[in-house]
Amino acid sequence: MAANGARFHIAECGPADGPLVLFLHGFPEFWWAWRHQLPVVAAAGYRAVAMDLRGYGASDKTPRGYDPSTAAADVSGVIRSLGATDAVVVGHGWGGFIGWSAAVLTPRQIRGLAVVSAPHPLLLARSGQRKALTHTAWFQLPILPERRLLAHDGIHIEQLLRAWSAPGGTFPDAESSRRYRAALQVWPAPHCALEYHRWFARSRLRPDGRKYSARMRTPVAVPVLQIHGAQDPAVSPTAVTPPHLVTAPLRHELLTPAGHFPHEEVPDLFNTLLVDWLASFRS
Repeated sequence: MAANGARFHIAECGPADGPLVLFLHGFPEFWWAWRHQLPVVAAAGYRAVAMDLRGYGASDKTPRGYDPSTAAADVSGVIRSLGATDAVVVGHGWGGFIGWSAAVLTPRQIRGLAVVSAPHPLLLARSGQRKALTHTAWFQLPILPERRLLAHDGIHIEQLLRAWSAPGGTFPDAESSRRYRAALQVWPAPHCALEYHRWFARSRLRPDGRKYSARMRTPVAVPVLQIHGAQDPAVSPTAVTPPHLVTAPLRHELLTPAGHFPHEEVPDLFNTLLVDWLASFRS
């Protein structure tokens, strides 16, 4: 699917005339992260679509475009390419960061926003826990992080998934590990994935970063569902968005059994919560 000067891979199910729900994955995953949600949301009557973000999976791996303004335009363009005027966006991790950005930068295409393990961008820098901050600092180095993601058939990707999940859980299982490792073995996917992290860290003192932060002080004007895993070792589950940044209904849910990947760690609980919230858009 062509949008914003690139081609994006999508997975879709549900009625073509149903309200559009667009899912955005986080690092280090791809559209398959939403395999538990797509059929459930589709069965509830929605057109459920998951896209590979720029640089991931089967989407184009462009030399540039890993800043939130471009990513928000990617989301807006995909919504329009799907023939819809707007969508409810569900984003996890960096996908949630992009969802927040799209709700401010391209507000006409965003009908509602569900963010998973993704504080508001203005809170992100101070909500990262030690594990995530250590990795973000490491990701700023040239070439070495890419080599580590590629080394030993991508075993470091499995280690990241396990380290950011709730202790003692079953995620990632063997199939999840195999798929996520394989997806980031295709060069330049690991480099593209890290460029999102690098933009966020390096832009903070640059004009583009300051401009973005200023724009993100604009309140989000659509309903927001914010979901966190109580055992998230990467992003603090206490990073609740202050009311002045969201002028529409804001709902915060804490899933006790989950870590950084509640949609994968406790999919049944997550799905019940998401479908219940989505129902408000059909009344």
